[in-house]
Amino acid sequence: MTKLPISEVFGFPISNNSKKAERFRKNKLCPFHNKVPSCTKNSATEPLGVCSICFENASVITCPIRFTEDWVIASDAAKFIFDKTTIEKGNWTTLREIKLNDQSGKVAGNIDYVLVSYDKNGKILDFGSLEVQAVYISGNISKPFNYYYSNRGERIKSEWKSKDIPRPDFLSSSRKRLVPQLIFKGEILKKWGKKQTVAMQKEFYETLPQLPEVKSVDKADIAWLIYTLKIDKSTNTLSLVQEKIIYTEFKPALDEILTPKPGFVDDFIDVLQSKLDDYLEEISPDVPILTDLKSEG
Repeated sequence: MTKLPISEVFGFPISNNSKKAERFRKNKLCPFHNKVPSCTKNSATEPLGVCSICFENASVITCPIRFTEDWVIASDAAKFIFDKTTIEKGNWTTLREIKLNDQSGKVAGNIDYVLVSYDKNGKILDFGSLEVQAVYISGNISKPFNYYYSNRGERIKSEWKSKDIPRPDFLSSSRKRLVPQLIFKGEILKKWGKKQTVAMQKEFYETLPQLPEVKSVDKADIAWLIYTLKIDKSTNTLSLVQEKIIYTEFKPALDEILTPKPGFVDDFIDVLQSKLDDYLEEISPDVPILTDLKSEG
């Protein structure tokens, strides 16, 4: 048995039983700037309001909207994309989910956020991208969520008896989401000469290969904005805190992520040998095989 494997529900740690936290849970609200006041994860009427799950003593974000707390990611991205004058004047804003087409008019994907700077007449001067990388979940998250939500006051004291424990699937998150985004959308933005930023959690970033950093920020195409969730004991809430920023060029970073790091061939041979041993044992002489039956005939 273990503790409930979910960390935050509708914006608050499950151990937070304050009136504010309960109001958000009861009304299924999102405190992190969703398109509407309500949480809409998986469903508009019956949302799966899990913001983060428990994993190795950390709270790992599984909902991309969770990253928009206080718009820290936007201001951090703007400092890389725009010059100091634009930042000081505040003549920039963030546009959500912008469709990006290739030369033939086919959709390359939606950019999570596009940061645009503008002049006094509202004309766009420059822009850059901000992609948010939450992680996929391996296992069933609905069961512990429903178990908790059905009796919130008592379930926090309970233990999770099921063997089905949801875990972050970092590998799928990088292969199915991060890499395709860099290949399709990122390549277009790179050719346009536009800066890119990627926001992700420290636990996810640490599963990636070490990316080759540039010596000067001016030479960077991408800024990797790395965050963590830290507990504020006075309010019993988790806050998104910047851990570090990694600056890289586009192609070297992409090559590093796409290039597999092979293990030892001897280890693979051991796996093959084990499979072969099992196979040969199944068709051992004690069991008649086709050639034996023919000879007996």
